[in-house]
Amino acid sequence: MRALAKLTLSLRITGVRDDGYHLIDAEMVTLDLADEISFADGGTNRLPADDLVSRALEAVGRDVEVWLTKRIRPGAGLGGGSADAAAVLRWAGVDDLELAASLGADVPFCLVGGRARVRGIGEIIEPLPFEDRVFTLLTPTFGVSTPAVYAKWDEMGGPTADGPNDLEPAALAVEPRLAEWRDRLGDATGLTPQLAGSGSTWFVEGDFPSRGRVVTRTDRP
Repeated sequence: MRALAKLTLSLRITGVRDDGYHLIDAEMVTLDLADEISFADGGTNRLPADDLVSRALEAVGRDVEVWLTKRIRPGAGLGGGSADAAAVLRWAGVDDLELAASLGADVPFCLVGGRARVRGIGEIIEPLPFEDRVFTLLTPTFGVSTPAVYAKWDEMGGPTADGPNDLEPAALAVEPRLAEWRDRLGDATGLTPQLAGSGSTWFVEGDFPSRGRVVTRTDRP
């Protein structure tokens, strides 16, 4: 199974629920950058290092041996763990978005894939017409904690970004080194990079191959 990365093209924070979960209004697409997962009956290896895969296997009631080839860097804002969990659900023939949401906010979109407007805490998926687009990604050597970024967004009073991603100011406050990588990609392409979700990946639209960059296309699961 391919576990396709997701790219958040725009992200607005529209509110905070009483339980602390943030409400979003976002546009997301899947990319041809993907992890690969293989399954074999007769084993009980649930990848203890990948909690979302283990939880997805438990949710579908399957005991299998799993091989996971990682290409989506953890902490990059590309939904790698969620994509892996969604691939487990697809493999098991499960399309229940509520079950997907119980595993993580990005899992429902990764299960549906393609291009969609994503609202609520990530569980409301409105598919949009597919668009064939190319993006260049630059992922730093470090990750960024999504919970830490949301907590900083709360602490900063819920700022609205000048660009399309409301989490960008909070992410830069949590991890100031992001600015160096943003400027590196911007200087190389002449474009204004956008932050992927809570980070740490920066991206621009278009094909700008070079060492350390990944050129991707939109894809379907």
